[in-house]
Amino acid sequence: MQAQDYAYLYELEENFWWFRGMREITRSLLNPVCEKGSVQSALDAGCGTGGMLSWLSQYTGSQRVVGIDLSPTALEFCRQRNHQQLTQGSIAQLPFADSSFDLVTSFDAIQHVLDKGDVRAIAEIYRVLRPGGFAFVRVSAYEWLRSAHDDALNVQRRYTVSELSAEMRRVGFSIRRATYANTLLLPVAVIKRLVFSRSGSAQAESEVKPWSKSWQWLNGLLSAPLRLEAAALSKIDLPFGVSAICIGEKPLS
Repeated sequence: MQAQDYAYLYELEENFWWFRGMREITRSLLNPVCEKGSVQSALDAGCGTGGMLSWLSQYTGSQRVVGIDLSPTALEFCRQRNHQQLTQGSIAQLPFADSSFDLVTSFDAIQHVLDKGDVRAIAEIYRVLRPGGFAFVRVSAYEWLRSAHDDALNVQRRYTVSELSAEMRRVGFSIRRATYANTLLLPVAVIKRLVFSRSGSAQAESEVKPWSKSWQWLNGLLSAPLRLEAAALSKIDLPFGVSAICIGEKPLS
């Protein structure tokens, strides 16, 4: 990611429809396994500009929420949000002791790690979790949905739910949830990919950018499908979508 991409991310994470909707989806999936205030320590692996660090504090109360990211630019934006428990480093080689955290999250991060580092990152998340702890891993779904946005953000791989859950099981996780999300918006993503692919007009640039004021009304409108999905995900898994999500538990023994 370029410095400007981090600036856009910092600006948009709080109120942009996609981030707001995905927080609702995360809450719907995480609440059944993590009671609010029950987590002593949490790690956001690949924390970016820190938009999820404050959000995760609802599960830790006044306890520790740590962020790690490879980018010093991203961590500087985290500090602007008044987050101080930050570490610069790779999620494929976490600089923390075994069994350090009750909850580890990774939101669209492991897909960026080079040289099959996603596999190492999942193993590292397992290592730093305490027995009985949970990992929440979200990634971009379906390699056939790869786009110029992925190229701009150096996405190395997109996944199916079965691929992600298999990797997590391989290192020892017991899978508590495995589902897709962004289901209602998948047709839009497919059409967009097909149009740009056929026209050859796609450029390698991020789609995460502020909208002009004339388009702000869309922000609330596009949040609605994700709120509906959040409600559905409290009861069922979704069979397809733009995002793949797995919640894994580290066994007690």
